[in-house]
Amino acid sequence: MTGRPEALFPLFADLETLEGVGPKTAKLMAQLEVEAPRDLLFSLPFAVIDRRRRDTIRGAEIPGTLTVEVTVGIHRAPRNRGGAYRVHVSDAQEEFQLVFFHARGDYLKRLLPEGAKRVVSGKLELFDGIAQMVHPDHVLPVEEAGEIPEFEPVYHLTQGVSQRVMYKAVQGALTRVPDLAEWIDPAYVAAQGWPGWAEAIRASHAPVGMDDISPDAPARARLAYDEFFAHQMTLALARRRERRARGIASAGTGALQEKVRAALPYAPTGAQTRALSEIARDMAAPERMNRLLQGDVGAGKTLVAFLALLIAVEAGGQGVMMAPTEILARQHLEALQPLAEEAGVVLELLTGRDKGRERQAKLAALARGDIQVLVGTHAVFQADVEFHDLRLAIVDEQHRFGVKQRMELAEKGVAADMLVMTATPIPRSLSLAQYGDMDVSVLDEKPPGRKPIRTAVLSTERMGEVIDHLRGAIAEGRQCYWVCPLVDESELSDLTAAEERFKHLRAVLGEGVVGLVHGQMPPDQKDAAMAGFQAGEIQILVATTVIEVGVNVPNATIMVIERAEIFGLAQLHQLRGRVGRGADESTCLLLYRPPLGEGGRRRLELLRATEDGFRISEVDLQMRGAGDLIGTAQSGVPRFRIADLERQTALMAVAQSDARALIEADPGLESDRGRAARVLLWLMRQDRAIRWISVG
Repeated sequence: MTGRPEALFPLFADLETLEGVGPKTAKLMAQLEVEAPRDLLFSLPFAVIDRRRRDTIRGAEIPGTLTVEVTVGIHRAPRNRGGAYRVHVSDAQEEFQLVFFHARGDYLKRLLPEGAKRVVSGKLELFDGIAQMVHPDHVLPVEEAGEIPEFEPVYHLTQGVSQRVMYKAVQGALTRVPDLAEWIDPAYVAAQGWPGWAEAIRASHAPVGMDDISPDAPARARLAYDEFFAHQMTLALARRRERRARGIASAGTGALQEKVRAALPYAPTGAQTRALSEIARDMAAPERMNRLLQGDVGAGKTLVAFLALLIAVEAGGQGVMMAPTEILARQHLEALQPLAEEAGVVLELLTGRDKGRERQAKLAALARGDIQVLVGTHAVFQADVEFHDLRLAIVDEQHRFGVKQRMELAEKGVAADMLVMTATPIPRSLSLAQYGDMDVSVLDEKPPGRKPIRTAVLSTERMGEVIDHLRGAIAEGRQCYWVCPLVDESELSDLTAAEERFKHLRAVLGEGVVGLVHGQMPPDQKDAAMAGFQAGEIQILVATTVIEVGVNVPNATIMVIERAEIFGLAQLHQLRGRVGRGADESTCLLLYRPPLGEGGRRRLELLRATEDGFRISEVDLQMRGAGDLIGTAQSGVPRFRIADLERQTALMAVAQSDARALIEADPGLESDRGRAARVLLWLMRQDRAIRWISVG
């Protein structure tokens, strides 16, 4: 199937082919990301108004929307311009008023002739004891009142598009819903009690109560599953394409790993051992590994990564580890150096700083195979860098490496196995959406010897005490991070906050004790300040959030975060993880500026209560929603129109295993269900996936 299936043509026609939608309305709807009738079908109502007719307003809940048949009484025009025009009406038992502002009397006399019967529907409220309906939504002769739906769906709107226009457009789109073959496993549909696709769409646009618009309503759950399933099909096709890329089987002997293990002061955790055996199994298989190693701050990812690199070396090949920045690449080098010496392995660093002769010499050694493990920035994938026999590429992720970049690496013909590391604990639902094409290993235990970090929440009014505490700690030779917030987007205020604090601390604690790092500094100054702190020449490092990424200073035991209430949870958790890396007890002080809002209070209390990054990330997801959590724009996570990542994680997990099973069994999507699934991919605009089937 090369093009869009014919059954879907009416859904992808111009919006203007729908009744009541002209060029102007179509343009306005585009702001709601509605570009075709198909998009209207996926714009579900978020509320429902009960417009069932009653005999009288007596005994009704006021204020509330009511629909009632009335007899029209006298009209009262306003005394002054801009006043209220009132029409007295009576139902079977009560009298009330219809109120209009800026109204034309002649028009209202035609709409509501005295003595006539009309059905009115709108919001009834009490003003000074008088029941009034201001600007009713509907005023119709009794014989036309059937046009008012008993339950009216309420849609998200944009300026210039009314509920009535939206409702009519959706009703038009619904007449085009084709009957499509079922793409979900029929046994699963039956077990869930779900309707078919067309029926689910119709039901979702005709809710008869609040239950029908909850994510758990059978019709809605089914449509959410369709979105997840289409997304996971795309990832499963990508995964299959990746795995079929020629992989290399690398089986380790264990000899080098044993040397490193013997030199460790304590045994690896169960989680580390489990993750390593998953990685070893993947590397030994002929398909290309594409695995995510996810671990909280301090869970010991570095050791697992290095042992994986040793498998590549034991198998006679090379390994490479990439970090997003120069500082981090150097840090990986320092962390791995002692382990490499135990194993007797040649380890080298390659970054953008390597120039001229030195660089040539490194490249030659790499091509000969003399360098067994290379650490570097993205510079290691420049055209002139050639490996003798690359078996494993490890990417240290910090969220800058989406599906797209993983694909690009694969396209480089790098058949090496691939391991992506991330220090951000990601809630399961998001990791399924973001990394569904990968297999995931999780490090969820802390190695022995890591001491818990004491976390305290203090008001900035107690700044004096905080500085006294620091004075004592410095006297004992401790070091401290002091993080200042990016107060707003303008570069200046970020600078002033950090610079003011730097000057203040320098004034009270003395010259030479305090250093400063912020985003606006030239890179070499930044590196110099960081290096001074790492070497212990500076006791207190005042910084904006540039330090959160992976910096390791074991002697730093205090983390002060100023205006902690304006940081996100995940960010606070990452910052706190910069201390507690040495043998001494560490403290994190969260300073807030009173008064503290509800959200800020919840965040700070959660941090005080737990150090479990996975628990923190789940709460973060509930509080902020998926889009904010990962900055959807750059993360490669789709924006679902119906599905709710936070609440429907379980559905996403089923969709993943279902999609993988279907692609394993029917890679070309040729079976009946496979062909139905192709139609779903077209329906969900997953064009990339469709190209992959044809090349697959």
